[in-house]
Amino acid sequence: MIDEQWLLILVQVPAQPSKHRVAVWRELRRMGAVPLSPGTWVLPAHPAFDEGLKRAESLVAKGDGSWTLVDASPRSSGAETFRSAFETARLEEWAEFSADCGKFELEIAKEISRGKFTFAELEEEEQSLERLRRWYRELKSRDVLQLPQAGDAAARVARCAEALEGYASLVYEATLPG
Repeated sequence: MIDEQWLLILVQVPAQPSKHRVAVWRELRRMGAVPLSPGTWVLPAHPAFDEGLKRAESLVAKGDGSWTLVDASPRSSGAETFRSAFETARLEEWAEFSADCGKFELEIAKEISRGKFTFAELEEEEQSLERLRRWYRELKSRDVLQLPQAGDAAARVARCAEALEGYASLVYEATLPG
């Protein structure tokens, strides 16, 4: 669990060319920062974000913008506002991830029901599972609040792997002599 120390990221990047603003926005989102208002983002003060913060600061400099990182210890309801914003963002990510795992499992079931037992399809599904695993690792790395949904997501990935393993067995049975 983290303590209630937060980082406020105050960032301004000129509107043109827009590629710099977009690059900064993407990096902040990728690391898990949550926008509070235009140019103001929040993150828990946690070492997991150090590399992303360095990358974002570098992108701001490339865009001739300004970057200020503030250690914040909010008073009264401020801590809850920050925590709630960060937690809501993580919960939305976990929900989207879980939905994609469900789509993966349905896709495997569909291929089995169609009898589509080809190595090309198996390879495609293996790539899909690897994408889910990478995404899981990314989400887990920024979920410093250690929400219970991370455990649910781990179970979903394991079920996806089991489904793929079952499908792979069917592909091998259908295509290899023996």
